[in-house]
Amino acid sequence: MNLLVIPWDVNPEIFRIGSFAIRWYGLLFASGFLFGYIIMHRIFKNENLPDASLDRLTIYMAIGVIVGARLGHCLFYEPGYYLSHPGEILKVWHGGLASHGAGIGILLAIWFFVRKEKKNYTWAIDRIAIVVALAGFFIRIGNLMNSEIYGVETTLPWGFVFLRNGENVPKHPTQIYEGLAYLLIFVLLYRMYWNKKGEHIQGTLISLAMILIFVARFFIEFLKEDQVDFEKGMTLNMGQLLSIPFIIAGCIWLWYSIKNKKRAVIKR
Repeated sequence: MNLLVIPWDVNPEIFRIGSFAIRWYGLLFASGFLFGYIIMHRIFKNENLPDASLDRLTIYMAIGVIVGARLGHCLFYEPGYYLSHPGEILKVWHGGLASHGAGIGILLAIWFFVRKEKKNYTWAIDRIAIVVALAGFFIRIGNLMNSEIYGVETTLPWGFVFLRNGENVPKHPTQIYEGLAYLLIFVLLYRMYWNKKGEHIQGTLISLAMILIFVARFFIEFLKEDQVDFEKGMTLNMGQLLSIPFIIAGCIWLWYSIKNKKRAVIKR
């Protein structure tokens, strides 16, 4: 084996007691919500908003992410199987979540939240965009710990050999590429929010998030192995095809936001 590559044989389980196991993916998934809550709490404090409203928003977000991500995987990647076995859709613990489905779930969850709370949709989704980018980082590191969703063979010195999957050649660690991209997007959005203390042009954060996240996803997909059999021979895979509408919507939203120049007004 090439001494310059990285042999990767991490156990996806942190520990196990009988049939109960704590996995790295679950811990990192939960960390996305935990750190997201901490950041949103600081934002709510800056805008003199009650903690109870944030707690309700967190519940809406959790439902939107899990339901959206699960349905996205079932309907986008394996519709034949899950439509024939609908009971399997509920078995989230068997794995299978799609980030594009999570994106749709978040957009819908925030819509329901603002209707209930009588708040502005763009105001809410702008702030959620910040923590969504951070959550994406944690999820991709979780994929790395699971030795899943990695890239094609590479000769680069940082290639990972995913030993648990029986690999014996280095592959692109696309989980790290994508995770770092999302982390940088989070830093950008977070700084944009605090540079104006929340009184930025409404719609710029969510539109930039949609553009940057899915552009990064689109190009990194070229380095990934096919996730499902029907992607073989496709010029663009399912992940890329699903990213295009988000990128277009983000560009339109950004243009509309800059044109209107409507700023959020924070009550001090």
